[in-house]
Amino acid sequence: MSSAAPAVKPRRRAGRIIGRVAFGVIAGIVVLATAAALFLVWTVQRSFPQASGELALKGLQAQVTVQRDDRGIPTVTADNSHDLFFAQGFVHAQDRFWEMDFRRHVTSGRVAELFGSSQVATDEFLRTLDWHGIAEKEVAAMDPATRGYYEAYSEGVNAYLADHKGAEASFEYAVVGMNNPGYTIEPWTPADSVAWLKAMAWDLRGNIEDETTRALLAPTVDASTMNEIYPAYPFDQHPVIVPTITPVEQVGSDAASATDATGSDAAPTGNAPAPGSTPSAAPAASPMPSTSATASAPGSVRWTTAGSTLEAVQTLLGDPGEGIGSNSWVVSGSRTASGKPLLANDPHLGAALPSVWYQMQLRCRTVSAACPFDVSGFSFSGLPSIVIGHNADIAWGFTNLTTDVTDLYVEKIDGDAYWRDGVRVPLQSRTETVKVAGGDDITLTIRSTVHGPIVSGLTDDFTALAKTPIVGRADAGSPGGEAGVAPDATVDALPGQYAVSLRWTALDPGTTSTAIFAMNTAKDFADFRHAASLFDVPAQNLIYADQKGNIGYQTPGRLPIRGAGNGYFPQAGWTSTSDWTGYIPFEKLPVSYNPDEGYIVTANNAIVPDSYPYFLSKDWDYGYRAARIAELIERTAKQHALTAQDMRNIQFDQQSWIGKQLAAEMQELPPSKDAGVRSAVGLLKSWDAQASTDSPAAAYANVLWQHLALNLFANREHPLPMDGQGRLFTIVGPMLENPDDPLWTNAKIGVTGRDEMLALSAKQAYDELAKAQGSDPSRWSWGDLHAITLTHQTLGKSGIAPIEWLFNRGPYPVGGGSSLVDATGWTLGGSYATTTVPSMRMVVDLSDFDASTWNHLSGASGHAFSPHYTDQTENWSKGLQSPWPFSQKAVTAATVDTLMLKPPTS
Repeated sequence: MSSAAPAVKPRRRAGRIIGRVAFGVIAGIVVLATAAALFLVWTVQRSFPQASGELALKGLQAQVTVQRDDRGIPTVTADNSHDLFFAQGFVHAQDRFWEMDFRRHVTSGRVAELFGSSQVATDEFLRTLDWHGIAEKEVAAMDPATRGYYEAYSEGVNAYLADHKGAEASFEYAVVGMNNPGYTIEPWTPADSVAWLKAMAWDLRGNIEDETTRALLAPTVDASTMNEIYPAYPFDQHPVIVPTITPVEQVGSDAASATDATGSDAAPTGNAPAPGSTPSAAPAASPMPSTSATASAPGSVRWTTAGSTLEAVQTLLGDPGEGIGSNSWVVSGSRTASGKPLLANDPHLGAALPSVWYQMQLRCRTVSAACPFDVSGFSFSGLPSIVIGHNADIAWGFTNLTTDVTDLYVEKIDGDAYWRDGVRVPLQSRTETVKVAGGDDITLTIRSTVHGPIVSGLTDDFTALAKTPIVGRADAGSPGGEAGVAPDATVDALPGQYAVSLRWTALDPGTTSTAIFAMNTAKDFADFRHAASLFDVPAQNLIYADQKGNIGYQTPGRLPIRGAGNGYFPQAGWTSTSDWTGYIPFEKLPVSYNPDEGYIVTANNAIVPDSYPYFLSKDWDYGYRAARIAELIERTAKQHALTAQDMRNIQFDQQSWIGKQLAAEMQELPPSKDAGVRSAVGLLKSWDAQASTDSPAAAYANVLWQHLALNLFANREHPLPMDGQGRLFTIVGPMLENPDDPLWTNAKIGVTGRDEMLALSAKQAYDELAKAQGSDPSRWSWGDLHAITLTHQTLGKSGIAPIEWLFNRGPYPVGGGSSLVDATGWTLGGSYATTTVPSMRMVVDLSDFDASTWNHLSGASGHAFSPHYTDQTENWSKGLQSPWPFSQKAVTAATVDTLMLKPPTS
């Protein structure tokens, strides 16, 4: 036994040693993890803004007060305009500088400087459009006062950057430094601000996708099918914004005020060149195909490469597809409980984190001619002013005008010239250098014609148009239809090759950057129309209300007058007959003032009847949202005088038009032999057609709609376009009443007639939902299926899971849907996830501005892990809005932090 005892001790000793080593390793890991966590926390938090105390900032002329409420929303009060916009620039940079810096890289075509070779094609496209160069021209043309606002704003941004380098400015720079350690932040300039308006104009550009799709479809689709799948606006069923245009003389002095802004009947700045002329300075044009860049460094953080250039641009700016649009309406005091107007607005844009909007108030301590601002609402970080909101006298809102302000031209290029009216005209060209993180610089040659930049060679669709060119008929200048035709033999015989150029109002210098300040200080409808006359791109519906009880509407924008053709298909570039000949004079644009109906609704629907003397578009939204909003206003007004809560309820209305139609139709079909399908269809029998988050019936109706659309349009021998759910509603609605419509028959999937098509789609929908959410239909949820994951606009798509975890948030259950008033868009043929959203919602009460409410998609802060990063999202998803203090008393009561900005002491 004595001999065995010593053998035990070494084992015990070994156990102790192993235990100590294990403990040491674990302790070391804990220490390292703690250190890493503390470092991460320190890195994240050191860019958070100082919200209280005092800061001395070089460049300020006097003290500025910044009060923030419990959501971090600031009210800035200053003694003079310079300090007001200086402080706005500083505060924007405090909360959102990464967003601002990224945006200016986008608008100047310099994304590859941040993210390497994966973004070279994107930069080529953006350099071609030359947004930043056009912005520089707009800044140079500004009046001194407006330029002073932009310069003061830039000074404020740069005052922030003076003390915040790299990750001190925003956490994103720490991540970018892993890939691009040499990147340094440049000073801000006025052109950096103005260029963002061009990006917004691109996001709201109109019908260029429809024009392209129709041209690519024309060789395989006959005219009758084209007319069926692109139906006319249903004027007999859905409203127009201005059914009767208010004569100018009925708005009193407004006419003179607005005319003075643009000149009597003169085309705005940047008018189209006269037919047959050659521009002295052509718009920026497209590069020739470039050599590929050197790949980014191995293992670097880089953007996930998009499938196409336009997809990449949409990823950067927000998807302009399904759901882009907006709702706005204004109700006269004759229909409200307070006797004063109510104004509601919810712009629909691509989902972004942070949200594109930044809430704030700008207040001159004493409002005067020298410092005229007392305005609150939604701004864009990077841009001085308030874009949408109200001042002490009026309120205004925007929706996309959806007029056709872009045309594609098929050109015949011969070497360094192009054919025009039988003559070779020299191409305009310029060269640019794209810098690439981790790669070699790339030199671009960018070319343009009299119409604008050459864009074929940059995107698959534009390139395909050049290979198989289709142009609109030369005699199709009326608002009626036109057929797409191939170029004739005479043009084919001209030497050279086809290319596609882009004519777009935003590629000429404009005055929107001035208009926003005129809107901020407007006191009545005359001032409002003056501001609208300056608001050229993006073209927007402008609604108005004032404290005196007036309501109104004005079409602003630079809206082209075409020669031959109407932009439904690409136009012939080799003849001047298809050129733009000018712009609709401002005094001829639709206007409405205190209409008899007592309300005005805009939801991207048709503006005017076809009797309007100028062509505006054929590609309106089809009016389902507008019709529903008008219906709800009328119905509610019959029950009681309208209140602000009624406006909020309408904004969150989720009734599905196509869901109602399908629910009714499915009850007429013979019962399915499949018990699961019968139970699913049974959900629709008592459904209220509201696409709410917790609705099983809404889940089934939307999945049924997707399969029906796929079977009707996509799963065919010759697929038909599925973009634009409102357009598809307008096709399928009449078809449901016509069982023999040829589109119901689809040989590829073996279906003949309406009933077979509906039965097959019903079974497919049940099978999909049973697989995704279980076989019990009562447990299905539209909100989970339609959920939104808020994705950081850049690093949230890095392809590296830990980085995406740092910046992305969600998913959040979401109700609503495409072409519903609560317009949470999703893409047919993909997932049901929300991609476009009511980016903000506001209701302005003209009887008491402090009774107004607002909300937007994310929060005030762009800093991940800030308490204000997504603190508004949950309420947004539920349609809840927060108080919007405006008076000094209300702002002071809501203040939780106060920061005093002061000039440095000498």
